Amino acid sequence: MNDHREVPARPAAAAASSDITSAREEAGEVRRFWGGLGLPGLVDVHTHFMPERVLRKVWDYFDTQGPLTGGLAWPISYRKEEAERTLLLREFGVRAFTSMLYPHKPGMAPWLNGWAAGFARRTPDCLHTATLHPEPGVETYVREAVEAGARVFKAHVQVGAYDPADELLDGAWGVLAEARIPVVIHCGSGPAPGKHTGPEPIARVLARHPRLRLIVAHLGMPEYEDFLALAERYDEVRLDTTMAFTDFAERLAPFPPRALPRLAALGDRVLLGSDFPNIPYPYLHQLRALERLDLGREWLRAVCHDNAARLFGLPAGQEDGAGG
Repeated sequence: MNDHREVPARPAAAAASSDITSAREEAGEVRRFWGGLGLPGLVDVHTHFMPERVLRKVWDYFDTQGPLTGGLAWPISYRKEEAERTLLLREFGVRAFTSMLYPHKPGMAPWLNGWAAGFARRTPDCLHTATLHPEPGVETYVREAVEAGARVFKAHVQVGAYDPADELLDGAWGVLAEARIPVVIHCGSGPAPGKHTGPEPIARVLARHPRLRLIVAHLGMPEYEDFLALAERYDEVRLDTTMAFTDFAERLAPFPPRALPRLAALGDRVLLGSDFPNIPYPYLHQLRALERLDLGREWLRAVCHDNAARLFGLPAGQEDGAGG
């Protein structure tokens, strides 16, 4: 493995123009990326599909640079209809992806879970996703979602503005730990801190539920090292790469080069995430940002496919459904 070094930063616009000139060209480049690693495709654990009117509100929030964006300009690169976005992921060769969705207030989660179950039924390459919120009845509807076939949950501490260690969630975390269902959780304080973001609330959850399969979104940005420490302590804690190491994220919250050996050592518990479609740069740029870390071919293979394929029980040699 080569020496670790600072990831060079480029303006996001420059990254976009140099990485792709068309959707067709990007799809070809993405496929060459994973094909060159000898993979059957990619597995992306952090993509967003949700009811269209909800997604439009999310996009409006980014457009107006709401407080949780950190006041950053955030153009949506893949502002397309649901069918077009699904097709594009398939053209990229993404074998499996998620429909990350989340409530910002009580009472939304059961409705979102119903929508997500329907989306999973009509989109077989989407891992059936569900969500939760601290409220009376949460344990019941989480159990119902698990029994209905949910394979991954999404929790968003920043947007939901709740303490993940809230006693109302204790039973739900217990259900998910027992069922061994992974939870992708945005709990770091980026791009803007929330009242309950950061490692301490999650550490309290894990102290009660040490076998809970948490996937910390964005590598825990910006508290990278604190969340690496939790992954080192708890065998079922994983991290996703969403936005990490991209030029955009490196300007906002650079990953400390001294922590790269720790990230390399956790290579079997780091999973590819992208935030598609809500990213201000091409999808390809996330892959190239990981590649330029120079952590080795086997690390990239594990992160971009094998770790998630193992976690979700995907057949190792199955070809992706995009053709070509």
